[in-house]
Amino acid sequence: MSHILTRRRLMLTAACALLPLVATAEGPRDWSAAPWQLMMVGSPACHFCRAWEAEIGPGYATSPAGRAAPLFHVDVDGPYPDGLALARRPWITPTFVLLRDGSEVGRVEGYVGKRHFHPVLGQVMRDAGLDPGA
Repeated sequence: MSHILTRRRLMLTAACALLPLVATAEGPRDWSAAPWQLMMVGSPACHFCRAWEAEIGPGYATSPAGRAAPLFHVDVDGPYPDGLALARRPWITPTFVLLRDGSEVGRVEGYVGKRHFHPVLGQVMRDAGLDPGA
């Protein structure tokens, strides 16, 4: 039993020591630089996040949606950018949160696949008042 307790104590100590480094990794974000942004919340262990990165990621920045709302990534466990206002914390990965000046105006939870991603995101953008084709 003491062997397990020692291992747990070691892991807890290591996690506590690294917490300040993780908590300050993102830092402040300038929301005025790009008023519309798309935040992808993912996880290194997420198979669907990797599928999105392979299938959609390489062309997202040059797509109409990517030009209208540049993408940035956040780990599901944080840290999240300062000044962010979400309707609720994402727990499904990937989650794509459409932001205007740092406030959530729409979201797509999960990866709907290569064929449906852009149409679904485009509808979320139009519902929020952003024309991805403009």
